[in-house]
Order: sequence, then structure tokens, then C-alpha cells
Amino acid sequence: MSKQRGNGEGSIYQRKDGRWVAAVSYERGRRKTALAPNKADARKRLAELISDAEQGLALAPDPTLADFLRKWLAESAPRTLRPRTLAGYRSIVERHLIPALGRVRLRKLQPGDIDAYLNRTIKGGLTTRTAQYHHAVLRRALGQAERWGYVARNVARLVTPPQVRQRDIAPLTPAQARIFLASISGDRLEALYAVSLSLGLRQGEALGVGWDDVSLEERTLTVRHTLQRYGGAYHRDDPKTERSRRTVSLPAPLADALRQHRARQNEERLRVGALWAGDKWGLVFCDELGEPLSGAQVTRKFQARLAALGLPRQRFHDLRHAAATFLLAQGVPLRVVMEILGHSTITTTANVYGHVLPELQRDAMDRQGALLFGS
Repeated sequence: MSKQRGNGEGSIYQRKDGRWVAAVSYERGRRKTALAPNKADARKRLAELISDAEQGLALAPDPTLADFLRKWLAESAPRTLRPRTLAGYRSIVERHLIPALGRVRLRKLQPGDIDAYLNRTIKGGLTTRTAQYHHAVLRRALGQAERWGYVARNVARLVTPPQVRQRDIAPLTPAQARIFLASISGDRLEALYAVSLSLGLRQGEALGVGWDDVSLEERTLTVRHTLQRYGGAYHRDDPKTERSRRTVSLPAPLADALRQHRARQNEERLRVGALWAGDKWGLVFCDELGEPLSGAQVTRKFQARLAALGLPRQRFHDLRHAAATFLLAQGVPLRVVMEILGHSTITTTANVYGHVLPELQRDAMDRQGALLFGS
């Protein structure tokens, strides 16, 4: 038997069945052991036990990654994540992370394991954006493991996530936007498209607007909720950030469009009578029975309308990009655009719409030249 010392007394010895044991004793008679097939491996395991002791991890739990991730999702994540985000994290953990890495002991997980996993997900057909999201889930979870004292370091921080190529933004031009708006006159979703194209609301924000958020007299719309679907049901959750809570002014034509929309909605309400569910939701934009609209269905109808007009295919979110681009092109200060869009920082606005700024700068310098030099 040989002995080494860490925070306690360490030893290795051979059992009658031929296997070797690494053991460390601690205060109050506590002891931790690890089995090894041979003496050399037993020495390695002893060194690991002593290292754990020196880092304060000796008596901390060392669950499998699967057990830890489920514990994190049950006990810690719900306090810090929005409900829809939590549902997304659960899906990633159960469908991807646990099947691939769940049997690995938490302290045995290495940066190389995570690198290999990310490479496999991309080769398996998932996008780099999705792989990046998986990495973010692991990084957040292992950060909690570090705070709980289960591990000495968050190994996910040592892994560089996949780089996602910035998507080129090509929203509708003002001329295309006018064609689109003219084509939807009388459509029951006309006001929804107009609000999104004018104010740059995110789809969930637009679908979550209630009539109590709108003042047609003062011509204002306040973003207080975002409509989300998870757990098989719709929810009106708080906006993504505090900056996302905002009140924006309505152009006079948009206020008129919302008045007409409210009149049409009242007609639908009278037509369906007791089947109307709108009193529960109070939504500005809803289906014929007053229930929330499906974002996916709204997008499909939007894209079908574009295709019928021969306009370029767009995501619904590109209406937000179009609104921001139009504002900037008209000389609206970047700070004001940031507040209208509900971005957290002006840097976000500048980064997303940087492609517009050089053209605006040229226009500004042309006007400067005309002012100073008369040409």
C-alpha cells in the first residue's frame, strides 16, 4: 500500500478480486474512493481525488451530465429563463444533449467532447445557428454547475461556438411596400401588415397587442406583451427585455386603418355570437372567433401574397427590417430608431442596419457640400 497526501490522506490498494482502489480520507471520518483496473490507473485516480479535494470538489456530487441537466432545468433555470426559452432549452436537452453526452460524468466532460458534439450536429444536418444555440445551453448550464461547486471550471467556455454568417438583409423597397399595401386593402390582416411595416414590431409583439394597448385618440400603441406558443397553448408573456416595453406613435393613416379593423372585428363578433373568444384575449389581431393567430399561418399568408404580386420572398420579420430601413433613409436619428424598435442598445441598431449607414452618410455629405460650397 502506498500513500499520498492532499486535503486528506490518500492511499491505493488492491482488492481480493484484483481490482485497485484509490481512496482519500477527510475530516469526521468521511472517505471517497474510486476503482481502477491496475495500479497505474489507481495512481491517476488518486491524483484526481486529491485535486478535487484541493479545489473544494471532493465531497460535491458528481452526477452524469443527464442527471445534472435535468436538475438544473427543474431547480435553477425556471428562475432565470422566460417560459418559452425554458421550453426550448428542455427540448434541446432531452432531444440532443442527453442522447449524445448524457452518460458522461459531469467532471469528466472535456472541451473536446463538446467540440466533437457540435461538429456532429452540423454534419448531421443542423444549422450552425442551431449548433450555436446548443452550445449556449451547455455554457449556461455548466455555469450553474460551477456556481454549485460541482465542477472547478465551465468547460463550455473553453469551446468556440460555430460562427454564423450574418444574413444579408434585403427588405422591401418603398415602392414594393406601397404595392404590397395597396394589394391588401380589405384583407382581414391588412392592419396587421400595416402595423408591422410601419412600426417595426416583432411578430410576437404585433400578435400580442391588445385593444387596451392602443389609444386611437392619442395615436399611440404600447408594447406590453408578446404572444408565444409553447406547452401546447398560447401565452401573452412579458417582452424580451425592458427596452422592448415601449410606446410608439401611430401615423394618422395607420390609426385610421386600426379604426376600420376594429369595426370589422366587431362585425365578426356579432356574426359568431356566443362562439366569440375575444373577450378572454382582447387581442387587436385574432382569428374569426377571437382566438390568437398562429404566427406560422400569418407568415404563410404573407408570403403567398408576395408571390402573387411577384415580389421577392420575405420572412415576416423582414417587415421589421423594412420599417427600420425606411426610418433611417428619411433621416430619423439612430437613437430614435433604436427606441421605436425596442433594441437594448444603440450598438445593436447600428450593427443590424450598418448596411444602410454608408448611403445615409453619402447623402448627408452631399447636403453638407451643397450648404458650404453651393454644389
